Amino acid sequence: MLETNGKRLWQSLMAMAEIGATANGGSSRLALSEEDAAGRALFVQWAEAEDLTVTRDAIGNLFARRAGREDKPPVVLGSHLDTQPKGGRFDGVLGVLAALEAVRTLNENDIDTVAPIEIANWTNEEGARFTPAMLGSSVFTGAMALDAGLARADANGRTVAESLEATGEAGDAALARPIDAYFEAHIEQGPVLEDNDKTIGVVTGGQAIRWLDVHFGGKAGHAGTTPMALRRDALFAASAAITAVEDYVAGVDGLLATIGEIDIPHASRNTIAADVHFTLDLRHPDDAVVDAAIEAIGEHFERIGTARGVDHDLSLHWHSAALPFDEACVGHVREAAKALKLSWQDMISGAGHDAFHLARHCPTAMVFIPCADGLSHHEAESIEPEHAKQAADVLLNAALARAGRA
Repeated sequence: MLETNGKRLWQSLMAMAEIGATANGGSSRLALSEEDAAGRALFVQWAEAEDLTVTRDAIGNLFARRAGREDKPPVVLGSHLDTQPKGGRFDGVLGVLAALEAVRTLNENDIDTVAPIEIANWTNEEGARFTPAMLGSSVFTGAMALDAGLARADANGRTVAESLEATGEAGDAALARPIDAYFEAHIEQGPVLEDNDKTIGVVTGGQAIRWLDVHFGGKAGHAGTTPMALRRDALFAASAAITAVEDYVAGVDGLLATIGEIDIPHASRNTIAADVHFTLDLRHPDDAVVDAAIEAIGEHFERIGTARGVDHDLSLHWHSAALPFDEACVGHVREAAKALKLSWQDMISGAGHDAFHLARHCPTAMVFIPCADGLSHHEAESIEPEHAKQAADVLLNAALARAGRA
């Protein structure tokens, strides 16, 4: 089994973390921002130093190709370099730079592969600047039309197309081209591996995700002159709705619900809220459970709105269906972990990843490693250097098993 250079990988991770470094030890590289462009440029510099051929597609997905002995569809390794506004140093970045370290190891050992190997950096995985998340891989695989992806705008009204032009990150590589297999290394972003004292998570698939937009509409009024019984308070209605979500989820094993954003337009300290908007994120390994939850929660919202004389709307913003990963690719990850004598366990991914879109396009698998206290999307996100190396070791050997030694 081949082993990567853990020290070199860690140095690369720390160098990338300096681009958009935050005061409390994290990184901030929003998709297609100046910082993201600088991170991409550093990656391209490293890739070209390894004689890789760099291309981009129309949505800005970045690819670095190592030729194989045969002109076959490539085995692709990757993740993303964009971060949350105050994100960590490893979410996504580990997958791109572990892939780079795998290629560096192949080069320094003069190992050729039958199929080409590519490193992918997918555009706007985080969804922090443009929605939805995983936008680049969505467009690449055809789950979203290119025109729709280019038209997505950030909070300031700047579109993906405008940002691609400003950063020079658009290219002409083919979308939806054939890929033999896709492997992605990532931090777990949860506490399971750490809690179970395991080093490697062999990811067998991803859970269903639904993003919902909720609106409650009442009537504005003066805080001091409108009796409580005569109010149509959208915020109290929304509060009751949020409590109803929590109560429902508590009774369904494995169902997760998150209210990530709440907005009160034209808010004032002494005015009854006329409108409240909030987001609802639902997740479970079974699509049917999530769909049943949406229906039940919608019924709760209807009752709350009727009782309080408040209108409501519940709409689907984005969805990602639950899916199993390819058994053969998962097997390559599992066998690599075993052969490297690492502790491992099978697990379902709780977070969304570009691998979800790729899994509908080609055989796919993922490798997880622990992160301290399960913390992610946070400046304090942390991993052990040895775990980063082990992720790269598993990634390299799984990819080599798939691509074949020449």
